[in-house]
Amino acid sequence: MKPVLAIVGVIIVGIAIWLGVTLIDVDQTQEAELPDVDVEVEGGQAPEFDADVGSIETGTTEVEVTVPTVDVNTPEEEAEAEVEVEEPEVEEGETNN
Repeated sequence: MKPVLAIVGVIIVGIAIWLGVTLIDVDQTQEAELPDVDVEVEGGQAPEFDADVGSIETGTTEVEVTVPTVDVNTPEEEAEAEVEVEEPEVEEGETNN
């Protein structure tokens, strides 16, 4: 049973990685530029990106499910077993409760 759970876990992780890679498309639209470092500092420029992210719609739906009634009839069997019980030794003056 444990190998089956491991395989299912690997499949789930694989699907999660695949979704993470395919649902997001990031394209750099502007190059980065470092600031000029002199006595006088001019600001740099961070790159800009356009990201097309996949959409997932979620919601709830009420569904009525009919649950079957299951009757389980098991035959009653009598079993015999030998059980040995050792009683502890009681010294004189002590009582066994």
